[in-house]
Amino acid sequence: MKKAWRMFGCLCLAAAWGGSAVHAADAPPAWVATWGAAQQVPEPHNALPTADLRDATLRQIVHVSIGGKTLRVKVSNAFGTTPLHVTSAHIARPLAADSPAIDPASDKALSFDGAPDVIVPPGAEYSSDPVDYPLPALSNLAVSFHLDEAPAVQTGHPGSRATSYYVHGDATGAANLVAPRKVEHWYHLAEIDVQAPADTAAVVALGDSITDGHGATTNGNDRWTDVLAARLLASPATRNVGVVNKGIGGNHLLTDGLGPNALARFDRDVLAPAGARWLIVFEGVNDLGLLARMDHAPVAEHERLVRRIIGAYQQIILRAHAHGLQVTGATITPFGGSDYYHPDALTEADRTAINQWIRAPGHFDAVVDFDAVVRDPRHPDRLRPGDDCGDHLHPSPAGYRAMGEAVPLSLFTR
Repeated sequence: MKKAWRMFGCLCLAAAWGGSAVHAADAPPAWVATWGAAQQVPEPHNALPTADLRDATLRQIVHVSIGGKTLRVKVSNAFGTTPLHVTSAHIARPLAADSPAIDPASDKALSFDGAPDVIVPPGAEYSSDPVDYPLPALSNLAVSFHLDEAPAVQTGHPGSRATSYYVHGDATGAANLVAPRKVEHWYHLAEIDVQAPADTAAVVALGDSITDGHGATTNGNDRWTDVLAARLLASPATRNVGVVNKGIGGNHLLTDGLGPNALARFDRDVLAPAGARWLIVFEGVNDLGLLARMDHAPVAEHERLVRRIIGAYQQIILRAHAHGLQVTGATITPFGGSDYYHPDALTEADRTAINQWIRAPGHFDAVVDFDAVVRDPRHPDRLRPGDDCGDHLHPSPAGYRAMGEAVPLSLFTR
């Protein structure tokens, strides 16, 4: 009976997609996220001094996935406790990924409800008005905005792997910034959406530092999600699929680490991005490592942790399916030899058990076996030396490329 019901559901879904294809040419354009970053409260050493954000212009550069002719920008005050006043905001094409200089001819002011400024309430996010602006796929975009007062609590994304610039005064439209200060973080910038054909959609990558890109090249855009975005664009069957990276370094499934736990941030980071249709879940290594980081834990505690991690996956699948998202599970990569977590034999057994559950049919809709891609065949509890950034936990750029190339593009064809 269960098999018959699944077949009925597949036939209904195919019919729905087929009907959509027939009318795709007549359907109105859709808003789809082409870039995004998970928001959190920056740790004290990653937050900007209050004085630096008073009467300040932030110029931040992002690397988009799909392109479009019309875009909008989402400003975030998700963790703020007071209103955030953006007095002006501009977009432009940067002259380089690692430079604050822009092409002056490409500069364009944003508006919010027809006004040049916006006050974003505490805990909220706010999208700009649509602006006609040709944005090529896989290109860089500079977003500049001016704040009159520093927020009491900052909202941002510390693991940008990209350089941001800030100066005092309103320089949002300036061709270059004079003697700017530099920082490798993003602040108050949540998403870039493009208006695209109706059959365009986005895949969201929910993860930790290995999705965020620890070990990737600063300003190099060589995270595994960047590799995936380039591959999607190169294939005629998937060139209409955007990629949104919602990785947070140090993130956990079960507890608040760096940023809210994955279940707590699910609605904002997975369901909210425009046009989200697919989800890749690649979380759990920090939960595994934390249990025995300082000392050995009893076997019962390891067993309980495995059950709880699997339970969190099941909750994610349940919530994603309720909103029509297809969910791909990614196996947890090896971290034997990590000086940060000091995993023992029980930790490795936990990882093996969870990966077996992820691979087993009937749980996730699909599986990407990142573990098999980057593990050392001679020492399967460790990363392959060439794919290890050196800390035995995070992949190198070569490892990220192997991971991005391992994701089947067939997952995103309809």
